[in-house]
Amino acid sequence: MNKGLFLRMGVVFCVLGLTGMAMAADDWKYTESGKVDEGPLDGPPGTMVLIPESEFLMGDNEGPRNERPEHTVWLDAYFIDRYEVTMAEYQKFLDHDYSIEPPPLWDDGGATGDLGDRPAVGITWENAKRYCTWVGKRLPTEAEWEKAARGTDGRRYPWGHMQPFVDIANYNQGTTGWVSYRITLSPVTSGTKGMSIRHGLKEGGKSAYGLYHMAGNAAEWVNDWYGRHYYEESPKKNPQGPSEGDFKVLRGGSWEDQPVNLRVTARSKAEVDFQDLTTGFRCAKDGTKEEVGGGK
Repeated sequence: MNKGLFLRMGVVFCVLGLTGMAMAADDWKYTESGKVDEGPLDGPPGTMVLIPESEFLMGDNEGPRNERPEHTVWLDAYFIDRYEVTMAEYQKFLDHDYSIEPPPLWDDGGATGDLGDRPAVGITWENAKRYCTWVGKRLPTEAEWEKAARGTDGRRYPWGHMQPFVDIANYNQGTTGWVSYRITLSPVTSGTKGMSIRHGLKEGGKSAYGLYHMAGNAAEWVNDWYGRHYYEESPKKNPQGPSEGDFKVLRGGSWEDQPVNLRVTARSKAEVDFQDLTTGFRCAKDGTKEEVGGGK
């Protein structure tokens, strides 16, 4: 991925005063997969979904070389954020640790105000990892991300096999599509109304496990090093990716991408210090026997 953010934008930005706040490590809530939370938003940002242990089909034999071969993977149970990490959540991280540089064009006032429900973008892999660690979580593995997006029925997009459309995904705005956080990005809780009902998608753009914006809006970092041929040698249980590499994996596509990059099997890569207004993340967490058995 070489999107040339600063050449494309040609914008000089300045970040002003941060205020000191901190997020407690237990500021999330759990929900069992398949059980819809009360209320229109399926729980607030920070809510996690339990993905139960099982096998699923990973990869696509009809996709590019780096998506082949299709292979069956077993994953232990884990939790993953229902929503992309928001600007409001990330602002608390910035306020907690002044050594963290804000992302490009960051609006700290907006993040604590009416832009707080947009995904945090322009995040490097290193800072995404640091944030997840700070809240007591971690980045998901590539396999965990794909299962949470795809489910166990081999679907092409998070919502099924149907091509995306604007009511359920934020995509295809092109390399010149950035206007502002408010206009270019969608709230992390959006994408469940409108045309989706007329097309028979009662859950809108949500994934099989009820996750939002697993396609489009912000491309998402995962923990794995990128390996073009990794699927040929990937272990069948809880794969962690190559032991080393030059790039980390990004998944899900962004507001900039065309539908081909929104497929649940699509893989892209970037260096750990890559910083672009297309890239965000969500966090995951191991599921203990107590949590998996009865929720929390």
